[in-house]
Amino acid sequence: MKKGYKKGMTALSSLLAISMLAAACSSDNGETGGSTNAGNAGNAGDVSVSADGFPIVEETITLSLLAPSAEMADWSSMPTIQAMEELSNIKVEFQTAPIDSFPTRKNLMFASGELPDMLYAADLTPAEQVNYGTQGLLIPLEDLIDNYAPNLKAVLDANPDVRKSITTTDGHIYALPFIDTTAVWYRGPMWYNGKFLEALGASEPQTTEELYQYLKRVKEEDPNGNGEADEIPLTSVKLDDLRMYFLGFWGIYNEVYYSDSEGVVHYTPQEEGYLGYLTFLNRLWEEELLDHETFSQTDDMKKAKGSKNQVALFSDYHPYFTLGGEPRTTDPMMTPVSSEIAGTPVYGKHPGISSNGNFAITSSNSHPEATMRWIDYQYGYEGATLWTQGPEGLMWEYEDEANKVKRFKEVPGGGDREEYRATLTPNYGIVTPGVNIPELTNGLRSELDDWIIEQNEEKLVPIAKPPFPRVYLSNERQTEVSALMSDLDTYVKQMEARFVTGVEPLSNWETYVAQLKRMGSDRVVEIYQEAYDQWDSENAS
Repeated sequence: MKKGYKKGMTALSSLLAISMLAAACSSDNGETGGSTNAGNAGNAGDVSVSADGFPIVEETITLSLLAPSAEMADWSSMPTIQAMEELSNIKVEFQTAPIDSFPTRKNLMFASGELPDMLYAADLTPAEQVNYGTQGLLIPLEDLIDNYAPNLKAVLDANPDVRKSITTTDGHIYALPFIDTTAVWYRGPMWYNGKFLEALGASEPQTTEELYQYLKRVKEEDPNGNGEADEIPLTSVKLDDLRMYFLGFWGIYNEVYYSDSEGVVHYTPQEEGYLGYLTFLNRLWEEELLDHETFSQTDDMKKAKGSKNQVALFSDYHPYFTLGGEPRTTDPMMTPVSSEIAGTPVYGKHPGISSNGNFAITSSNSHPEATMRWIDYQYGYEGATLWTQGPEGLMWEYEDEANKVKRFKEVPGGGDREEYRATLTPNYGIVTPGVNIPELTNGLRSELDDWIIEQNEEKLVPIAKPPFPRVYLSNERQTEVSALMSDLDTYVKQMEARFVTGVEPLSNWETYVAQLKRMGSDRVVEIYQEAYDQWDSENAS
């Protein structure tokens, strides 16, 4: 399987709503100027901005943009960029950095105060949004959204939780998200090796005990039929790829903190359900049903085992990514199983926002109204199509335009479609601002894509729980939580591995919880309870 094709399937699947993506920067700085009042009536810098339609401005303006890039092609030469410039009459000067070094480039930019007009696909953390917003380096966007972003405003009005999740504690919106309200999961789910199920004549387990018995059969009954005891019932990479899924068997639907039906916030690693999770995995470890290379192997090592038909249960974005071969619908998504805890299983649903810090306008921007109109195009069907799939006639064409049904065209030279797409649009390998709606992929979905949607609807949607809202904290609270969580996260990961492998006996659970509390876990809960209560009261108003 081509590496590019695998990336391509991941990128297309994110559009289908089925969630996961220090060189010198190009270009000189664009125009700079003083901070502009977001309430101006579309006439900043003596440039008239249209309320709707194209062009956005009659007189050409130039804006500078900083973004990470997969470096598949020069952004300025991409057909999407050229089409957008022709539509809008806005020329964009791109400053890009490789994906891996972009965080450093972003930090240096803020430290120097030499700001571009806008930040694109910038992955601004909540702390960065609050910090740089309150400093005045990022401008508030809420009035611009209401007056110059009809597409985005419509999406936010239809999904009020999303608007509240991008509004900071001072009432301002400093950054825009990628919105995907149709998504079900944001990490690859668990999959069964269908050949093993068939060889053992087994149906999917429904309880944790049935799951244990099935994994035991895998180890003992040679389902790959090679006469060797080389089967690996359950494999993982440091548990990061299965933790969310398995916690749901014990009623927990977030790895760090979650709120129950009464609105009470819980810190996951000190809950009884987390103990149930650890106890079960320790049982699997002791009986060699959980891969003993779990804490040392890489994802490629896991996939190598899958390609040899050794693995029974695993996590990945698509099952054939691990098992090899061509896309197929014979390896079922794991149905979450119930435990001794009432009301299980549960599943933590995708929050509808893949990243809430994807786009921002800086205080150096002399044309914030025009900039908001420019980015708003990506929050509607036509703009989302342009930025995710390139202009019509290159990679795709309409089969039924009235019903928004498309079909793919042949790739020039017969190359890989996703690698070709990466030369058409910057939307490759990075999470960009915009929206995912089902119409985007009408006619483009494969049999596998449609099958996965059906698996989601059958197995996950009925038990899905709304995620903990993306609440913002004040600078003071954020600093406090960051300091506490830095130590807590390290300790929890270490102890998780020790408990699972039996290095630390589970009888020491109470000692472990007491240590968490000494390290400030209850204070973290207190801070997030306060933030949740504020979010909840605003949500009810």
